[in-house]
Order: sequence, then structure tokens, then C-alpha cells
Amino acid sequence: MATGRELLQQISQQHSPEAFRQEHWVGTFSDYLDISCTQPGVNRTAYQRLYDMVMSYGTYKVENSKENLIRYSFFDDPDHGGDDAIFGLTKTLMDLVNVFKSAALKYGSERRVLLLHGPVGSSKSTIARQLKHGLERYSRTDAGALYSFGWKEADSSITWCPMHESPLQLVPDAQRDSVRDFIETNRKPSGKVGEHEYPLEFAGELCPLCRYEFRERLMTYNGDWTKVIEDVVVKRIFLSEQDRIGIGTFQPKDEKNQDSTELTGDINYRKIAEFGSESDPRAFNFDGEFNVSNRGMIEFIEVLKLDVAFLYDLLGASQEHKIKPKKFAQTDIDTVIIGHTNEPEYRKLQSNEFMEALRDRTIKIDVPYVTTLSDEIRIYTKDYNEKRVRGKHIAPHTLETAAMWAVLTRLEEPKHHGLSLMQKMKLYNGKTLPGFTTDNIVQLRREAKAEGLHGISPRYVQDKISNALVVNPSATSLNPFMVMKELENGLKHHSLVGAEEIRERYRQLISVVRDEYTDVVKNEVQRAIAADEDALMRLSSNYIDNVKAYTQRERVKNKFTGEEEQPDERLMRSIEERIDIPETRKDDFRREIMNYIGALALDGKKFDYKTNERLQKALEMKLFEDQKDTIKLTSLVSNVIDKDTQEKIDIVKSRLIRNFGYNEESATDVLQYVASIFARGDSKSE
Repeated sequence: MATGRELLQQISQQHSPEAFRQEHWVGTFSDYLDISCTQPGVNRTAYQRLYDMVMSYGTYKVENSKENLIRYSFFDDPDHGGDDAIFGLTKTLMDLVNVFKSAALKYGSERRVLLLHGPVGSSKSTIARQLKHGLERYSRTDAGALYSFGWKEADSSITWCPMHESPLQLVPDAQRDSVRDFIETNRKPSGKVGEHEYPLEFAGELCPLCRYEFRERLMTYNGDWTKVIEDVVVKRIFLSEQDRIGIGTFQPKDEKNQDSTELTGDINYRKIAEFGSESDPRAFNFDGEFNVSNRGMIEFIEVLKLDVAFLYDLLGASQEHKIKPKKFAQTDIDTVIIGHTNEPEYRKLQSNEFMEALRDRTIKIDVPYVTTLSDEIRIYTKDYNEKRVRGKHIAPHTLETAAMWAVLTRLEEPKHHGLSLMQKMKLYNGKTLPGFTTDNIVQLRREAKAEGLHGISPRYVQDKISNALVVNPSATSLNPFMVMKELENGLKHHSLVGAEEIRERYRQLISVVRDEYTDVVKNEVQRAIAADEDALMRLSSNYIDNVKAYTQRERVKNKFTGEEEQPDERLMRSIEERIDIPETRKDDFRREIMNYIGALALDGKKFDYKTNERLQKALEMKLFEDQKDTIKLTSLVSNVIDKDTQEKIDIVKSRLIRNFGYNEESATDVLQYVASIFARGDSKSE
């Protein structure tokens, strides 16, 4: 058994002092000029760095997409195994990254507030959180390195720039062209298409504190700024929300406790006595969220709940890239401003005439709910799987039915005649329906412009799945009916569903999902009962022998009596009717089968019923009907089962477990449920 000391020794051996020194590099301003030539990316703007960060993860095309959608791997959260991945929303994320690109190229978007707009629980906060964490990680890589500076003091201490500004901001206006020409002339190509190829620009002037330090030293050195920068120490910095470097977050509070100095910094009253004036930058804390987020990103949570006084700061920060600290001139900042809001707050913004300036400076990006079933299932699978839900089996289709209901609440009724809401959802999920092409699906999405901006939040579904897990402690598995019951009962107290007609519609959709689930499990039980390989082979062989005799106008030899008989028309039709082959089409279907067998024979291949999907389905359904009565599935309802029947049921149950992912309890539940359906069907027919 290893000891704690041995563990610490192993960790110590993994430590690289050289890597630590490179990460915490400290040098001179002239060293930084050399770095700017070899690593041009160190002088990027905040938007350029953010865009390159997203693109550094790569992209891939979305399969079967008529709209040529591209997915950015960054939003799949590969660094954490997809724990914080954003499922679906591909078009939304494309729109967002396109804004980043436009802003990186300085086409105007860099002077706007990005507003993520959508219903509660639609991943707005997740997108912002991912971008912040992505910037933090990127700043620790060679490609994402960035630097700031400080001032050597007489006592050998260093006063670091409170806003972590770029060292190039130290260059006076008169010398900026010379420095730009030097870096551009000696610039080393990045070798990566579209990365670090931005023209070098000097972003703004120094903050008040650095301006004071610069001016004082300029007086000391008789105006020689090259002497001034000898007092400058350059260091590499890492963006960090925890350390308040380059990443800021602002959240509205109670109106009485809000103060705009939270954004732009405040006077340090303890230092006024030392420096003698409120307007001395050394007596000011440049620690507002805008100051902190310089060179990175600031997130405004529920931005439209901000007081008007805060919005004035927001307008200047977005359009002019300047903020106004108390007692000081306007100060330059370089940050990506991202806010998020929900629909009621956004409607209030639109109706407020006094907010025209903000509306004009806002780029709205809709973040709707997911409307693709497979993506919604992935949301719940991430939280509720065998690893996370220990000791409880998640029965097949449990999360699927919950996701199905959630998606249906978000879809608008199709305008296409004869298309149900369930069929529309299946089309969105990649299923094919007769008469519908990919163009039709694109048109369906365009017709429903508000789709995904209303409906049930994933949070509600997650809460009810959690409830279902807790209120059924004795069950070894969680099944769809447990979850659907919780979903329906919770609607009575759902605070976001106000109108009774909406609540009633959601209840009806639960019935729609229940019917769909019933069809699915009936099919699974049928397949499990008809999964007798030998019986299927015998039935297939018998059918083919009869079809061959029929098409060639021959007789069939009875295997038991040895006599020649007419082809068994009743057997053939009982199979063909399972897949809706009408009487008028039976000859064509049988010839197709024989032609297919003949073509295989020419290639030296043997016919296998599994190679013909329609025929396989017909054989399975026929065998199920034949065996349903011998297994006496309906006897499960009465719990009076003889030994022979029990053995057959156990075989079916083992197939459900092996082939479909059930456990003992959930397989029994499904068999009893399907048995009750057939029992009701038998009683109706009687």
C-alpha cells in the first residue's frame, strides 16, 4: 500500500520548474517588443482573442443538414468530457460566433452589447460560463498568452497596472507608427490560417494610475520616454474570474444597494489622507467590474434589470470603449460585453422609449429551447445515467419520453394539412415521412419563427425526474410512467404556466407521449417474443418455398405427409398483410422476392430474410401473433401462470434484458403493461 509521502513524491516529480518559469515570465519592455514579433497574438483585442479561442477547438459539419450548419467543437466542452456541453442550438451558436468574427475584424460589432435572449433554462448562462472558462484556459496556452506591466518603485516594490493593460499602451502617440512598423516588419507568420493575422492597432490610452506614473517619470527623465520604460516591468498574466483578472461578472441587486461605482471603481478613503486629494489616482480603487474585465470579457446577468444609471456606463463602454470613473477623465477599456435576459424583460425594453439608445447598441441573439428530440435526450442523459444514478436502473425510453414531452410543448402546431405535432417532432429529429423532403423540414422551421421561445424548461423536467427517483425508493428501476406522473402532477403548481388552457394542452401532450410510448414497447415485446431465430428461419423457409411454387406455377411438397399440394395462399397472405401488401399487389411483391433471390444466387450468395427489412418485419409480426397465444401473455394480468408458460415468459424477459437494456423489474413491468393492453384488446373483440 502506497503512503502519502510516496504520493507527494510522485506529484513532485511531475512538476516542471522550467514550465512554471515560462508561465510566470517577467521581463523588460524591449523583451516584450521581441515577443510581439515572434508571437503577434499577444497584441490582439479582446474580441480577436475570444474568436481565436473558439476557433482553436475546430469545427465540423452537422450531418444531414440542408442549411450547411457548422458546429463549433468548443461548445461540446471537450476539456471536461462534455460535462458543460451545449446540446443543439447549432444555428444560435453559429450566429454568435459570426458576431465574434465580425467584431474581431472590426466591422462594427465590437461596439455593441451582445444580448442573449431566450426563455428561462435555455442555456444563456451556460454559453456565457463556457466563454469565460474558455478564455481562462486559452490564456494559459502559448497561443493565448497575453502580458501586462507594472512600475518599479524606489523601495524595489512594483506597482502593477490595476487594469492589466497592454504594454504597447505605454508608447506615446508620436512613436506609435515607428513601433508598429518595427513589429509588422519583423513579424513572424503564425502559420495558422485566420489566426493572429490581424493588423496591429494600439488600443487606447493608459489608465489614470499608469498615466500618473508615466507623467511623473517623464518629468524625472526630462521627457525621454525610452528612459521611462526602463522603469517598466512586463509580466505574463492569466485571465481568471476568481483572481479578478480579465473576467468580470455583474449581477443586479436591490435598487437601494446598487451603485454604479461597482462597475467603474470607487475612491479609497483610507488613502486620501496619505495623498491629499480624491482626484489622486493613487487614492482610487480601479476594481469595478469594467476595470477588472479589461482585455477579457464581462457578463451581465439579467442585464435589462439594471438601473438606468448603470445603463449609461454600459452605453459608453460598448460604443466608445470608455468608462467614466468618479473624479477622473474617461478611461479606455477593451472588453467583450455579453448580457442575457428573458422574454418579459426584453418586451419591456422594446416598449420603453427612453431605452432607444440601448436598443440601438444591442445585437440580440435568440437562444431558444432545444427542438430536436435527440439533443433534448442528451441533456437528461448527462445528468441521469448509470454512473450518476447509482443503485437505480433507468428503464429504456424513460428519459426519451420526458424529452419527447418537453420538445412537444415547444413546437407550434404544423400548418401542413395531415401532419401531426408528433410527426413534426420526428421530422425535426431526422426521421423520414412519405411526401416530406429536407426542403419541407427547412420550410416548417421557417414558418414557426417563435418555436422554442416558449414551452417547458429542461429544469422543470430535471426536477421531476429527480422527484420520481426519490418518491419511488423501493423500485429498482425508474420507468416512464413514474416520470410522466410527476410531470403531470407538477403542472398544478408550475409557477411559469399561468393560463389554464396552456396547462391543459400540456396534459394532453402527456397523453400523446403515453400513446407513442405504448406503440414503442408493444413493438419491443413483439420483437422479443418473435426473436426465436430457429422459428423465424423455419417460417421464412416455408414462405419462400410457397412463393417459389406460386410464381413458377408448381406444387409444394408437404414435409409431413410427403404429398404434393397447392401453395399455401393463407400462409403467404397472413405474412404479407402484416406489412400492408394489398391483394392486388401480392403478385408483384412475390416476384420482387424471387428476383432478389435469383440475383443473389448469380453472385454466389445465399438468401437471408434479414437482408430484406420489410420481409423481416412481416415474419416477426406473424410469428408474434402465432406465439402470443401459446405464451399466454394475457395470463400475466391474472398472475395465474403454469410452469410451461412461465418458462416461455422468462425467455422473452431475458431477451428484453439482453437486447433492449431492461433489468429484471423493468422487463416485468413492460410485459405486464403490454399484456394488459392485449387483454383489453381481447375483451373488446369478444
